[in-house]
Amino acid sequence: MKNILIPVDFSKGSMHAMEYAIKMVNKIGGDLRILHVRKLKSYDRPFILKGSEKSYSKTVDEFCNEILHHYLELYKGKGTFDYVITSGKIYRNIIDEAKKLDAGLVVMGTHGVSGFEELWLGSNSYRVVSKASCPVLTIRHGFKRKDIKKIILPIDIYKNTRQKVPVVAELAEKFKAEVHVVDVRTSDRKDIINRLKKYGDQAFEYIDKQGIKAKRKSIKGSEIADAVIAYGCHNNADLIALSKLDRGTPGNQSISSSAQQMVNHSPIPVLSITPS
Repeated sequence: MKNILIPVDFSKGSMHAMEYAIKMVNKIGGDLRILHVRKLKSYDRPFILKGSEKSYSKTVDEFCNEILHHYLELYKGKGTFDYVITSGKIYRNIIDEAKKLDAGLVVMGTHGVSGFEELWLGSNSYRVVSKASCPVLTIRHGFKRKDIKKIILPIDIYKNTRQKVPVVAELAEKFKAEVHVVDVRTSDRKDIINRLKKYGDQAFEYIDKQGIKAKRKSIKGSEIADAVIAYGCHNNADLIALSKLDRGTPGNQSISSSAQQMVNHSPIPVLSITPS
């Protein structure tokens, strides 16, 4: 999870996400790339900035360069910190640039790029989370903490829920974070309880063997997403890690409804991981 891509549209949300990404890459090491996507290649709308005496305009390239130099002293990673400007479909350009960078992570502000509205279906952000081959971390502008000390690892009944465990272990090791392995259910069926216990215990054992501080918990709620978010908020979590549980064909993928609800509603940053 070394190289990080951070799409920005210069909104407060996307700039907040960039500061978060810098904190992450400083712990992880690797490259950090800022990406701005213009919708039209032939038109570069200037940004109007208000100074103390007069207003003046800057092109996208000038603005990106100014941001890069402003944050350069905060970057302590062992790679390259740069920016790229592309044009075309926003979500497609983000996915393509992540592949070019060999990014291990895309960090997106939920009020940046396209803005995570309540009905986010079809938005650029939804498509990036659904289709990106690398993990995608989404963070709300209102979330102030930029360190990761406590990670919630929800476990469900699907086999590929365990595929996110090594990713979480790697992240927890870098940040010296505590991991809460939490199996979550909406039913009291014994077969479901037994399967969740088995998967949860396996995940806990893996985390524990890495020398990472871990806790084990089982919770029940009427909605999976609500139960996980409530648990995370009650325990002052810094991150929720979930498997996207892709549905549909490779050409027409979407993510599970519980994953969608968590990304859409969680006040805590959400790391969405694609199962193999």
